[in-house]
Amino acid sequence: MRAIILSILALSVFATAALAQPSRPDRGTKIAQVNGATITLGEVDDVLRSRPTSLTVPTAVQVRQARLDIVTTMVDDMLLRQFMREQGPKVDATIIDKQVIALTDGLKPQNRTLEDYCKGLNLSEKQLRENMLMLLQLDQYVKDHTTEADMKNYFEANRAYFDKTTVRVSHIVIRLSPDAVPAEREKAKQKLAAIRAELLVGSATFAERAKERSQCPSAPQGGDIGIVHRKFQNVDEAFAKAAFALKVNELSLPVETEFGVHLIKVTERQEGKPAELEKSLEDIRDCYAEDLRTALLNQLRKKAKVEITLP
Repeated sequence: MRAIILSILALSVFATAALAQPSRPDRGTKIAQVNGATITLGEVDDVLRSRPTSLTVPTAVQVRQARLDIVTTMVDDMLLRQFMREQGPKVDATIIDKQVIALTDGLKPQNRTLEDYCKGLNLSEKQLRENMLMLLQLDQYVKDHTTEADMKNYFEANRAYFDKTTVRVSHIVIRLSPDAVPAEREKAKQKLAAIRAELLVGSATFAERAKERSQCPSAPQGGDIGIVHRKFQNVDEAFAKAAFALKVNELSLPVETEFGVHLIKVTERQEGKPAELEKSLEDIRDCYAEDLRTALLNQLRKKAKVEITLP
């Protein structure tokens, strides 16, 4: 299942841009609590040290951001594990045993043992079994919450993705913090609505206003952020949904995302080849599973008691 495996195993196998081993206070320092369960600085730094070593020494700000990224992933992982322990589908222990045996047999032609495999992932066998259990539970959770009608509706709602349609997008954004009050959001919307009115009467071009007003690194390029696919990029769902609903050179109304409020313009659209439902079922299941997982996490975050005290 796309991205689910990453979320489960990312805590031990990070293949990202590297940072050198940071200096740190006591390993036992508690830096996050998730419904009473603790994440320590030592656990976070173990993940950080597993990354390839950088040629340059990171700044304190870079180290803190890297730790924060890891903590965020660990919090999500812990929320999922807590949910599955308490409310997840039951999985027979013999299924895990069979998977471990199959894995062990598959390693033999490579002259590797299960211990070698676990060491390479920085996992104990117990942790490996827990990860296998989690994947099986998530898979069953998706099956339990998916009907044939769901799949068909999802396919129709996301045809642009399955057809491989792309758009080239520019935007003007006013940045807001996730906890911005409604009055701040409304003020940002009004500012963008005024800019939109200027653009509609032709008193300025989108690129000019983006260079002047947009709070994004894309501002010098007139707000151009390049080619965007419908799903599974580093693009907010609300942003992508609004962009793909636009015709070329059409302006959106102000769109709210977790990053702020945006005015969006599509400058190019490349239609893909129409997909067929039956031939796309595997891809549909993967995408639907990831969306279900994201929706579940959003629910768990709202209900959870999470406290992050990263130094």
